[in-house]
Amino acid sequence: MAAEQNERIRQTVEKERQRLLHFIRKRVDNVADAEDILQDVLFQFTQYLRLGSDIDSLTGWLFAVTRNRITDWFRKKREDRFSDLTVSGGEGDGPLYLSDILPDPAAQADTPFLRKMLADAITEATDELPEEQRYVFLQHEVEGRSFKEIAAETGISVNTLLSRKRYAVLYLRERLAQLYKELLND
Repeated sequence: MAAEQNERIRQTVEKERQRLLHFIRKRVDNVADAEDILQDVLFQFTQYLRLGSDIDSLTGWLFAVTRNRITDWFRKKREDRFSDLTVSGGEGDGPLYLSDILPDPAAQADTPFLRKMLADAITEATDELPEEQRYVFLQHEVEGRSFKEIAAETGISVNTLLSRKRYAVLYLRERLAQLYKELLND
């Protein structure tokens, strides 16, 4: 019986491993994190079968567990604040703060022009975001509100708000990267 069970586990893992990993990688950028999630799913699958539990649809069960593990991973993942982002290519790789991009007011005569140009670029990039992403980004980054507060006000789940914020941050990072590089080269 145990040998039969082990063979079923081995065949299922062999058959579904690549599909599950591909499914996870579409949602999780980091390869190591994706592998960890896959290992958790396969471990849970093994434990579940060894306890004698019966699964009607192995594939459906595996993908449902995988979705749950990905959701758990995103919940545990630290919130990305815009100021926590790292930018490569500068003097060392460290967090990107808006104050790092904005020139020092005492540094040059053209500072007011640069400050206005940067403020306009940031405003323009933020305005390009879809409304739901822009709202979450501004509420969290500018207003300093927590995701729980925003969720209570809007009735939208914290996970959805986190996802919208993540997409906004990724877009703004890409959109403002060229401007940041140009300012570093001056």
